[in-house]
Amino acid sequence: MKKLKIYLDTSVLNFAYAEDVPDKMMVTKKFFREIKRKTFHTFISDVVIDEINKTPEPKKTKLANLIKKFNLGILLLDQRCEKLAERYLKHKLIPIKYRNDAFHIAIATVNEVDVLVSWNLEHMVKLKTVKGVNLINKELGCKEIDIRTPEEVIL
Repeated sequence: MKKLKIYLDTSVLNFAYAEDVPDKMMVTKKFFREIKRKTFHTFISDVVIDEINKTPEPKKTKLANLIKKFNLGILLLDQRCEKLAERYLKHKLIPIKYRNDAFHIAIATVNEVDVLVSWNLEHMVKLKTVKGVNLINKELGCKEIDIRTPEEVIL
């Protein structure tokens, strides 16, 4: 079986240090052990890096070190991704206020990632979002994408 190509949004990195939510932190650490074993081809994006750069210290350094430690590939937000994200926003799949969430989905889609992994249950890991995104992707001839929590990916 081929390795899944997965994209991590910023929430997954954040939950590796979320001591206030120990159950999700534990699952996230288990997920990163799978990444270390090279179970997946794992990517983030320049959008994730921008979000991390806005994080206060010392967490900013911890998150940057996590990216280095696991040698996560970096995908870029380009015009095609921006255009696709605008389509998701126009169809109200993601609120305009959370434009970066649309960017994450579009980057993963354009780069033909199999699964976008996120702890964002409000806007991303939702049946309505996945169905709507894939309807648009299908209309445009893009590959469908799955959006799951780390827990769903490692079970």
